[in-house]
Amino acid sequence: MPPLIDEAAVSEDEIVRLVDAFYAKIRRDPILAPVFERAIAPDAWPVHLAKMYDFWSSVMRTSGRYKGNPLAVHGQVKGLEETMFEPWLKLFRETAAELFSPEIASIFREKSELIAKSLKLGLFLRLRQPPPARTVV
Repeated sequence: MPPLIDEAAVSEDEIVRLVDAFYAKIRRDPILAPVFERAIAPDAWPVHLAKMYDFWSSVMRTSGRYKGNPLAVHGQVKGLEETMFEPWLKLFRETAAELFSPEIASIFREKSELIAKSLKLGLFLRLRQPPPARTVV
């Protein structure tokens, strides 16, 4: 479990800087940019970024500002593949490390990894069905 931090350890302005820097990288990434281009219209980016400010404020500051269902939203994204979570995490870790102390970056990293794991399980886990029972005649 990630260590607890005082909610004042990360300001709202710092969250905005992280989200803006991270999504600027996403929009240039050869693997992730096409998925985001299909999912978010150019004029819809301000709304998306505002949701991400609320999301990370809720995650890091327990503000409760985010109201949404990330699993349902990501389930509608065309072209999203499980393998895309690793480059997403890499860019997120990189951005957090650039902007925060190692301790705060580590907390962002741990939380992002839990979020990615949860999304991957919800979106891609296929429970194996046992083979049908054979009847012996």
